[in-house]
Amino acid sequence: MKTIRIGNGQGFWGDSLEAPVELVRRGPLDYLTLDYLAEVTMSIMQKQRARDARSGYARDFVTMIERILPEIVERNIRVIANAGGVNPQACRDAVIEAARRKGLGGKLKVGIVAGDDIMHRLDDLIARGIELKNLDTGEPLSEVRSMVQSANVYLGGGQVATCLGQGAQIIIAGRVTDTGLALGPMIHEFKWARDDWDRLASGTIAGHTVECGAQTTGGNCLIDWETIPNMADIGYPIIEAREDGTFTITKHEGTGGRITVAGVKEQLVYEMGDPHEYITPDCIADFTSIHLEQEAKDRVRFSGIKGRPATDMYKVSISYSAGWKAVGSLVYGWPDALKKAQAADRVLRERLDRLGLRFDHVLTEFVGANACNGPMAGDPSPDLAEVAFRIGVRSSDKSVVERFTRELAPLVLNGPPTVTGFASGRPKAEEIIAYWPALIPKSEVAPEISVVEA
Repeated sequence: MKTIRIGNGQGFWGDSLEAPVELVRRGPLDYLTLDYLAEVTMSIMQKQRARDARSGYARDFVTMIERILPEIVERNIRVIANAGGVNPQACRDAVIEAARRKGLGGKLKVGIVAGDDIMHRLDDLIARGIELKNLDTGEPLSEVRSMVQSANVYLGGGQVATCLGQGAQIIIAGRVTDTGLALGPMIHEFKWARDDWDRLASGTIAGHTVECGAQTTGGNCLIDWETIPNMADIGYPIIEAREDGTFTITKHEGTGGRITVAGVKEQLVYEMGDPHEYITPDCIADFTSIHLEQEAKDRVRFSGIKGRPATDMYKVSISYSAGWKAVGSLVYGWPDALKKAQAADRVLRERLDRLGLRFDHVLTEFVGANACNGPMAGDPSPDLAEVAFRIGVRSSDKSVVERFTRELAPLVLNGPPTVTGFASGRPKAEEIIAYWPALIPKSEVAPEISVVEA
């Protein structure tokens, strides 16, 4: 039975730049996938493109890929990344320049999957009655239209497969789903029908299992985390996908980390809603149908997966400006560290009130006492050696937030004693980017796929 090996070397924009290099160099691989995008990432990239038309994508992708281009070409490894952000064309051009610097001009084809960016179409869509209602609140997008910063449709593995079918060795996508990066190669290699729902669901679940990179191979793992071997050299996950829809999750031999049924289950429930209906652009996957088996050391086999027809809608990720925030902290030491931190909170709030500053929200955390677990932490010990007093404010008025940033530092000398931890200086007012999930009919979206020679 035909088998392909798909390794995912990036779980988010900011993940290890060495992981993709290690995946390529430390063992056999047919495909390398790289997942860069999160909801807030799109608004960041949109701002970058507004300042510079050549920007708006993950620039470190280009730097990283240039290091391994000769090996990718020599071993015919195909790369699929949603590093294109809101400007996949510019990212493609940068990769082509890198290939030519390496003397690889004419030796590979670079494709893009675009058409997901509908920012420029919002007014027309709203005018035609496509309200893009918030999936959580039901409000129409018109309520925040003036504050919208990005709007991108989640495309899927089907578009990736089409691009592969046109000969692309490196695919740079915009907002393709995390799962679609891995599903696309399976559709292409195994010639799965676009209505073979069980196999499409299997490929979708395979993509979900590896989308967070080393979170599947022992990173951020609760189960016996202290016994996970050699985390400093942790291996990133590889899908061994088979034509019948079964697959195995593994990693390169000799790498650190661990792959077990228990660890894989932790990743499976990541960002999970109704496990019966994991909805993607390509299908609906039933996570309750998954059968897991510890096939061998660092090998977990998936089988029995069931799927259902895709919906007639795409999900849209919209970001918008929702005011301003600032967060600052001070550390108080023993004795009575928590009492001092609590007193600092009371003093600061009273001073802000006396100044007439009103905020939409003020949040205080006492890190070391209850910040992670809140009330579930129970009563903290009175003998805590140190506690960080962390306070955040938010407001639609930037000037109010900026006024707050000047009131934290004075506590160092005119508040409770034994304070430290202000070396980073005054906190800064930051824009709040809020998330607006919506749906759009698939008939309203035209994916754009093109392939050019480097």
